[in-house]
Amino acid sequence: MEFLVSDPASVPRSRWLLLHAAAVFSFLYLPIAVLILYSFNGQGVGGFPPHHLTLDWYRILFADGPIWDSVLNSLQVAFAAMAISLTFGVPAALALDRTRFPGKALFRRLVLLPLILPGIITGLSLLMLFNVMGAKLSLMTIVLGHGTALISVATTEVFAGLQKLDRAQEEASLDLGANYWQTFWRVTVPNLKLPIIGAALLIFTLSMDEIAVSFFLIGRDNTLPLEIWGRLRRGITPEINAVSTIIFVFSLVTIVVWYRLRVRAEGSPDLGAELIESTPPANK
Repeated sequence: MEFLVSDPASVPRSRWLLLHAAAVFSFLYLPIAVLILYSFNGQGVGGFPPHHLTLDWYRILFADGPIWDSVLNSLQVAFAAMAISLTFGVPAALALDRTRFPGKALFRRLVLLPLILPGIITGLSLLMLFNVMGAKLSLMTIVLGHGTALISVATTEVFAGLQKLDRAQEEASLDLGANYWQTFWRVTVPNLKLPIIGAALLIFTLSMDEIAVSFFLIGRDNTLPLEIWGRLRRGITPEINAVSTIIFVFSLVTIVVWYRLRVRAEGSPDLGAELIESTPPANK
């Protein structure tokens, strides 16, 4: 009878790996934990450890009109940029995956270009374009800037989903009598639900966090990152820690929702089987 004996040298190695992982996660998340802790500190941002934990900074935050105006502006910009990016990004991904045309390789590289260019270059070029057009800087210019810069995100996410898509389901739908539009809306789009939702969440997050492009295209109305940046020039306040904590919690909830949607979709029955079962007997 043989017994498996673990290598004694692997024990120190696993310990070092554990310590390395702990150090990496501490470097990533300890500053966030400190930020959240200081958002409840009654003595402001000075002194460690924090004393006199309080919710006063959150009360001040909820009574701060300019902050919530900037939050509303950022939400409007993010949703509009998400709609623009998906409207142009999904057809671009379909064109890259399904069709052949002259200059396809160049088109693919041009679509990915906004991901490579620094935000300063994108913002400055869009500012010059709007100046030539005589457009007045406002939230609309920020929406157009974010939507333009983030089309590449939608294209890459949906294109990756198309690469994993089983084309046999679309062929089965066409063989059962559905036309191309019916197949697209009833088979292709449902199968791309996860990549589209993932692209939408990523675009929303990047737009809410965008500061370089917004800095060049801002008018009178501030977005939340620019409002925070403007206040940080006068020093860090616990109110900024409080709004940052709320943003972190919102992002965490978004990740959890996305994960649950993904798990539920991966556990759902096969779409092709559902399509065949829902087909009228005359078409079977």
